[in-house]
Amino acid sequence: MVTVSSPAQVKVADEVWIIAALLHKENPDRSDFSMEEIMDRARREKLTDLLRPGFYVHVIQHCVANRAPNPGRYRILYETSSGRRRLFRHGDTYHPEREGGKLAPSKEDMPPRFGKLLEWYLDWCSQAVRKAADQDPLLRLRGSGRRLWAGEHADDYVRRLREGWE
Repeated sequence: MVTVSSPAQVKVADEVWIIAALLHKENPDRSDFSMEEIMDRARREKLTDLLRPGFYVHVIQHCVANRAPNPGRYRILYETSSGRRRLFRHGDTYHPEREGGKLAPSKEDMPPRFGKLLEWYLDWCSQAVRKAADQDPLLRLRGSGRRLWAGEHADDYVRRLREGWE
């Protein structure tokens, strides 16, 4: 198992994920963040001595799931609207060429002080999926017709409905 011993070892894509996760965790009422908010948070967090020039391009392009890969195939961020980002969640749409792309850092690549963020992320994703299912009018219909033909076969149900038709 490899552990990160100095900030310089954090991969840029992992740094983007950590910063976005921190923003979401610190602001649970917010659905997304401007790219400038992400950049400001990265400058304050100082995962590396200086914010690397590649960080910005990762936020703009390399890590954004619903943009064509150029060249990165990461699915770390999701563009909610022009200039706005949030963490990617299972169920989000993404560019087909990003299939199989990295979603989050591996536990071994995380600086120890951020180890719990991966657990938080899994919970955050599952809560979002449950909330979306609760709000979707079609998904709320699931199971609503189960009593229509309770105790009878579907063909018998249809036959009963058609009784008296000419």
